[in-house]
Amino acid sequence: MYVYNKQNKTDAPQEPAVEGHSTPDGGGEIILKEAEYKKLVEDAASFKDKYVRILAEFDNARKRNERERVELIKYAHEEVIIEVLGIYEDLERSLEAAKKFSADATIVKGLELVVGKMRDLLKTYDVKPVESVGKKFDPACHEAMMQTESEEHEDGTIVEEFQKGYWLGNRVVRTAKVKVAKNNKQ
Repeated sequence: MYVYNKQNKTDAPQEPAVEGHSTPDGGGEIILKEAEYKKLVEDAASFKDKYVRILAEFDNARKRNERERVELIKYAHEEVIIEVLGIYEDLERSLEAAKKFSADATIVKGLELVVGKMRDLLKTYDVKPVESVGKKFDPACHEAMMQTESEEHEDGTIVEEFQKGYWLGNRVVRTAKVKVAKNNKQ
């Protein structure tokens, strides 16, 4: 038999007074059979295990939600970035044309400033160009527009880029449009 004393919160094996009843003097002791005591201890251990598991699941869900929130914030502006990339490339082409055909240095200088500001803005949002020429073709970030026979390059090497591709963080927001070498001798 086990006796639990409510006053000093101890339990210990003890000689029973009457099984399943409190002592006649009302001393605040509860007497249990050993089997009942072991069952209560097992139940308590089981409830503690469930509590720890639920607490861990809750913590994992909280961390997952935080990661998803951060990712949502990071990629929420993806559509705007894609639109801005077109404008940025138009400005780069305008700058190149102004350097070739314009005699006015102030126009060239103004375009250089605007292109520089756009480049800085894209860096701020972790936008980087996809490397292409001389690299192996990767369908995750390149789109093959043409294939060309070449003995100078390995099979699958990118030999020309028609349109730049871009990364936003670790996600491709626009694939690079490329020409890929085909080497029949390998």
